[in-house]
Amino acid sequence: MSKLVLAAKVSHVPSLMLSEISDSPLHSARAGAVTALRELGRRARIREVTTFVVFDTHWLSNFGYHINANTQHRGSFTSHEAPHMIQDLRYDLPGDPALAQAIAAEAQGHGLNVLAHQVPSLGLEYGTIVPMHYLNPDGWAKVVSIASPLFTSIEESRILGEATRRAIEASDERVAILASGSLSHRLWPNKDLGPDAWTTIASEFNRQVDLRVLELWQARRYREFTAMLPDYAVKCNGEGGMADTVMLFAALGWDDYTGEAEQLCDYFPSSGSGQVNVEFHVS
Repeated sequence: MSKLVLAAKVSHVPSLMLSEISDSPLHSARAGAVTALRELGRRARIREVTTFVVFDTHWLSNFGYHINANTQHRGSFTSHEAPHMIQDLRYDLPGDPALAQAIAAEAQGHGLNVLAHQVPSLGLEYGTIVPMHYLNPDGWAKVVSIASPLFTSIEESRILGEATRRAIEASDERVAILASGSLSHRLWPNKDLGPDAWTTIASEFNRQVDLRVLELWQARRYREFTAMLPDYAVKCNGEGGMADTVMLFAALGWDDYTGEAEQLCDYFPSSGSGQVNVEFHVS
């Protein structure tokens, strides 16, 4: 039976990869976060997930919403942003064109400008590749990646999140939704990129708001969180406008969601931003 069986907010920072390199200055620094991501992958297997839908804040679009609907995602990825941190990272993951097209059609039917693409040269961004490296390393589940537009609104991202849930319910898939992005996302300026930059927060204000958000999640005070989300996204430098979080909560039911938020690792800073891995339990 088709349904949403796992939903999570996940980190995709490149320092996760550096943490696993033995001669890296960040060796083991992200051990807790890596363990959390692998645990989510284990849970997804147990729940017989067939498709991961990833709301990717590192696939940023200037022109509308886009969905990668390729049959196969295959490539070798080097980050144009941080080639010293992610280089030649190979991935080979099956896609889910039917679900991707269904999400696009459902959102289009509610007035959203969104396109699903089957273009072999359209690769994945690391907001999808990094989480899949830990949750789906051997490609046992299909993957749909969804971009985050830069010039949009919370209302439009809600339409896409709600359309994603409806498309899942009408499909034959067992789906895990991942909101791939940071909490606050103020990065250190270039002049301050010293050895400590990768493990410190750039704004104490942002850190305090992030911690308050985690408290609200753990207390299941989602109505208050969704009410503050527009200001949170702006004032705490939300990555991709926090579109991934908007789409996740829209898929969960927005302020009607009442499930448990299980924090799977300690909150941690990376390059000035705030990061965490949290599962939002669905019945």
